[in-house]
Amino acid sequence: DSPEIKEEVLRKDDRFLTLLKDVYVESRDPPVRVKDGGGEHLPCKQEEKRLTKLGHLEALDVKKVPKGKISIVEALTLLNNHKLQPQIWTAEKIAAEYSLELKEVNSVLEFFVPFTVQEFRKETKKAIESHKPKQLT
Repeated sequence: DSPEIKEEVLRKDDRFLTLLKDVYVESRDPPVRVKDGGGEHLPCKQEEKRLTKLGHLEALDVKKVPKGKISIVEALTLLNNHKLQPQIWTAEKIAAEYSLELKEVNSVLEFFVPFTVQEFRKETKKAIESHKPKQLT
């Protein structure tokens, strides 16, 4: 904010300007070596994709996913299927059905569990409602 400092910053120093004019930078890229492929053109590596298996939930999710991956809706679907029918929806069947690795499917089934909704009987609700809360003093 000081005017002396502003003046010092804006002042040109002729000695530095002459030194700066003497600086010369030369840059060269190394020569590019083209490998002779014998005229073969390799296609670009594109990720292989598969159609999702969503059934009636198709509108909720993406239509294609890369092989080896699953969408959120598919993950929830396969977890729920395994929970409801573990003898049918085994890790091996899930891996084959969704193009996944068996090791990853086993990890998903071990560490992720879909939520369950529990309803309490009316008697239990009454018991909970009749409980008098403690008053803070």
